[in-house]
Amino acid sequence: MKKLLSILTIILLATMLGLAGCSQGSSTTSETSDQDQGSTEEVATEVSGPIVINQEIPDHEILSKGPDGESAVSAKTLELTEEEVQKIKEGNYKAAIVMHYAGNDWATAQIEGLKATFARMGIEVVAVTDAQFKAEKQVSDIETVLAKDPDIIVGIPVDPVSTASAFKKAADAGVKVVFMDNKPNNLEAGKDYVSVVSADNYGNGVQAAEIMAEELAGKGNIGVIYHDADYFVTKQRVEAFEKTITEKYPDIKIVERGGIVAPNDGEKVASGMLTKNPNLDGMFVVWDVPAEGALSAARTAGRNDLVITTIDLGTTVAIDIASDGMIKGLGAQLPYDQGISEAILAGYGLLGKEAPAYVAVPALKVTPDNVLDSWKLVYSKEAPDTIQEAAK
Repeated sequence: MKKLLSILTIILLATMLGLAGCSQGSSTTSETSDQDQGSTEEVATEVSGPIVINQEIPDHEILSKGPDGESAVSAKTLELTEEEVQKIKEGNYKAAIVMHYAGNDWATAQIEGLKATFARMGIEVVAVTDAQFKAEKQVSDIETVLAKDPDIIVGIPVDPVSTASAFKKAADAGVKVVFMDNKPNNLEAGKDYVSVVSADNYGNGVQAAEIMAEELAGKGNIGVIYHDADYFVTKQRVEAFEKTITEKYPDIKIVERGGIVAPNDGEKVASGMLTKNPNLDGMFVVWDVPAEGALSAARTAGRNDLVITTIDLGTTVAIDIASDGMIKGLGAQLPYDQGISEAILAGYGLLGKEAPAYVAVPALKVTPDNVLDSWKLVYSKEAPDTIQEAAK
């Protein structure tokens, strides 16, 4: 039986760890209920009115395309009216969140945004799973979740091929499925899932390239560390970075490329790159966790003058940016608002309301000048003391 949540707004105040796509640390949680996240929760007063994402997010043009080449619709256009929210509350619905990995700032913020918004909608979160980047585990997680009879699944596939049948099974059972960043192969929008929500990953790749070019004054030799996997969003980041550098800054040469499979491969790949190219001027790393490894490799090599740019605003990279370290800036996702967007679109599915196939949150350029304001925009909370101290 479905139970209406009595708590209407829950905001997790977790100390951000960091890893894969956002920071450092790891998580071994495979499945938890919304009461057992290992985080401190604060019950806020009831919030009425329509549900939308933060309208203070910059209105940048969205450059990314969807997994099937769809044009993006801005997440700022999504809305559930107060009347629609009330109708959803009357359904006593349940939701599950199926993560590819849950032990980083990015994932934590997504989950926070989802849970806070579901709470406003009177939707009970019955499970949050962590596949630990293992496709076979995610398939098992989905089977476990389906036994809880959810009305909604919000998830991010570890692999678009091997997880497809499990997500299709959920869709065929009548579950309203919303995806983060990517979708499994051969699933159709409007039939098998409601929508895909992502950051403007192409736009963030452009931002990282522009920061690199500015720091190098338009000239130098650089390396690129890419994600050596069939992953739609990370491919977009690298494509955007390399195309921007190649077309706009011909005096910046990409002299070395190295692929990572796992987040912790960054230090090894960066170390090899610096050994082969001791006079490298800069390095782009596909997201912040491997960028932390590149930072460590550069320090070990005595290359404190190396310019590093990346994507995703995690704790460690934010501290380095704030303290004027080697990481000079990045393009940031807005995962908390992505979570809100995914919950809104789940509401569209429950209401039978037409939804765009692909939705994106605009890109955000982060530099030492705006790192504290950016943290608040990205995570809907003030930056931790460690970042604020580094910025002084």
